[in-house]
Amino acid sequence: MKRKVVIGLNTAWNFVNFRAGLVRALVNAGYEVVAVAPPDAHVDGLKQLGCRYIPLPMDNHGKHPGRDLALLYRLWRLLRQERPDVYLGYTIKPNIYGSLAARSLGIPVINNITGLGAVFSRDDLVARLVRGLYRMALKRSRKVFFQNDEDLALFLQAGLVTSATTGRLPGSGIDTTRFPLAQLPDQTPLRFLLIARLLWEKGVGEYVQAARVLKARGVAADCALLGFIDDDNPAAVSSTQVQAWVSEGVVRYLGVSDDVREQIGQVDCVVLPSYYREGTPRTLLEAAAMGRPLITADSIGCRDVVADGVNGRLCKPRDAEDLAAKMQAMVDMPADARMAMGLRGRAKIEKEFDERIVIDRYLNAIAQILPR
Repeated sequence: MKRKVVIGLNTAWNFVNFRAGLVRALVNAGYEVVAVAPPDAHVDGLKQLGCRYIPLPMDNHGKHPGRDLALLYRLWRLLRQERPDVYLGYTIKPNIYGSLAARSLGIPVINNITGLGAVFSRDDLVARLVRGLYRMALKRSRKVFFQNDEDLALFLQAGLVTSATTGRLPGSGIDTTRFPLAQLPDQTPLRFLLIARLLWEKGVGEYVQAARVLKARGVAADCALLGFIDDDNPAAVSSTQVQAWVSEGVVRYLGVSDDVREQIGQVDCVVLPSYYREGTPRTLLEAAAMGRPLITADSIGCRDVVADGVNGRLCKPRDAEDLAAKMQAMVDMPADARMAMGLRGRAKIEKEFDERIVIDRYLNAIAQILPR
């Protein structure tokens, strides 16, 4: 009989875009893989990975205790029925409530802390509650992976995990064959692109203000945004605001994309001035894999991808003027110097962030948990 692995995530989109390599590797290694997530437009793509899919309703952004208790019960009932050999949790609610449910059933758990977002930047009641839930959920996890050293240190210092159970991953990893090195376009003006969920804490406002500064100085630069607009999220940039920026002529909005390779291939530099508590930003890894120089904030998660002056530039968080200076320096740089930056970025991805590293660490962690 095949060993069974249940993986919990907050969206089917996340599975298809970030975990496809791991799912395929587990299936190829002989495991039965069950993917658990709320349904969205990517369910068919998820099924094509060779796993079985179970829809799980989930209020991703809500904090209503009744709905969260209902989610805990649904996860407990699902795991009791499936009886997997191991549960893999990603993102906040599948990590917390999936781990609690699995632990009550004696199912071993491996967690992945993919980033802490805004809640760990505060010290209010909600932040303290989330920390308490993490402490309960991760107490008996067999392995807790982190994507940067700062998050790992924070959890250790707060007593949320023990050092014996922790491990480090280079983000989600990148399939370097799917994101191949691409020639920089020969074009004027130079094109910049920010790819992210359009949250204020991703540095979207600073990016737009930097674009204004460049425009006022007469610097030839084309600045674009690519990412999902969530009008229901108070932390997000509204569609009205984005349209106002477009009407002003300061940025272009490219909508959303399930495959960013085309958009990355058309630009000279990818920018992410995020001061959000990132894990390791996937968009930076994708852009670097394709040979694009990067500009990102000297902030948690972001700084791990960029060696300043080597494969890109680091800017001060929440500082539009400094970001504008770094963008202008990229414009003023000779084309061959930008190309060299991009090539060094590709080499960094191949050495430090290849998807195979992540997959091997997961396979080893699972093998250590399950009896022969």
